[in-house]
Amino acid sequence: MFNETHELVHEFPEYKERISQLKQEDAHFAKLYKEYTAVTEQVSRMEDELETVSDVVMENAKKERLKLKDALFAILKKQAA
Repeated sequence: MFNETHELVHEFPEYKERISQLKQEDAHFAKLYKEYTAVTEQVSRMEDELETVSDVVMENAKKERLKLKDALFAILKKQAA
């Protein structure tokens, strides 16, 4: 759905404090978070039609966002255990 927020703290509000902590303390998490944020912003621009792209490009960007989100969630779950 268009114009939904996909900020990580919105996706996983129960991990809000942990996300903030890991961004500061874990270089790998911080890198993935930065990539996730960049892809999320790119998808948002595409959805808002600020960038004209094919459906394939849009779909690939969304898949990349999901892959990054899954990787970040895995780290969050592992750290919470």
